[in-house]
Amino acid sequence: MATALLLAVVPFAMLLLLVEDNWGPLAGADFAARDRLHEYALTHPVFVAVMRTASDIGSALAWQIVTVLLVIWLLWRRLWRLAVFVVVTIAGSSLLNSVVKAAVHRTRPVVSQPFVNEPGASFPSGHSQAAVVGFGVLLLLLLPVLRGHWRQLTVAVAIVMVLLIGFSRVALAAHFISDVVAGFVLGAAWLAAMTAVFSAWKVMSGDAPVRPADGLAPHQEPTARTPGR
Repeated sequence: MATALLLAVVPFAMLLLLVEDNWGPLAGADFAARDRLHEYALTHPVFVAVMRTASDIGSALAWQIVTVLLVIWLLWRRLWRLAVFVVVTIAGSSLLNSVVKAAVHRTRPVVSQPFVNEPGASFPSGHSQAAVVGFGVLLLLLLPVLRGHWRQLTVAVAIVMVLLIGFSRVALAAHFISDVVAGFVLGAAWLAAMTAVFSAWKVMSGDAPVRPADGLAPHQEPTARTPGR
């Protein structure tokens, strides 16, 4: 977990420095992608519709609904620690994103005919960060009950959805590429940190630590112990 966290935090810090320093190659890539994708989108309404749909799937409202449903299901199964993990990880990610955006205060891309009018700052992309955290949480909950090709398919779908949501934010000129990449990296760092905290919590409670490849194993949540054992 510590290695995963370090591998995510270091690239984010480097990317933040490059954005703050307005590094030429990165700025050039950001503006080139904005201009070319926007030019393409202006003449392809179906493309815009698909990108809007992908963006809506990754919206804050969508993740709020998913979070509520997950928590209700986990509490119904009396998996209260996992319910806490879901709430803290998803809600905390949103709060972290707002704090970083306020600190960096980067202006959003400006185009002649915007497809979306997003409030707030641009760096890092909230949709991209939420996608990594949200789909990451879903995978951690689903992996223990999936086997074989179903597990591989679920992971593949999650990766595609994360990339599609991130791409949609650039295609709609809501974010620069660097905003999206930063959202991915910060989301991965936050997810790794929260999973490490949850693993430590399990260990202190006398359970086995979390192995990300195996998920959070909700079926292994502790049950009431028989007196004398």
